[in-house]
Amino acid sequence: MADFYDRYEEVSMGQGLGFFQIGGGIAGDFPICVVPSIKYDLQKPVKPWAYFCQISDSTTSYGSYSGATPNEKITWDKLTEMTSMFVIESDATIVVPLMLRALLECQGNPRAASALIAKHRG
Repeated sequence: MADFYDRYEEVSMGQGLGFFQIGGGIAGDFPICVVPSIKYDLQKPVKPWAYFCQISDSTTSYGSYSGATPNEKITWDKLTEMTSMFVIESDATIVVPLMLRALLECQGNPRAASALIAKHRG
């Protein structure tokens, strides 16, 4: 966990760092705890997650780990009310490769990606 603290503080500089939670449960939720742990355990200022995206085939159910909504993470200070939050209820083995490919394509050609996004927003 000590290495995770250092990595988060290093990588979250600048625009911040987003979080993709693939699957649910305690294991899927563990890494997001780095922010409140730095804040409360180490008593250091920390930048919150820039965005959060949960990809799981679990249906929404309040009070469970697997189907918990991102809003529930606000009460534990894992996310803030200002954090952009997304939930994709689907099979992660299908969705994740498609999303990662799209992100790599955006990184490789940011102008074309921005134009495509602008086209679909308008």
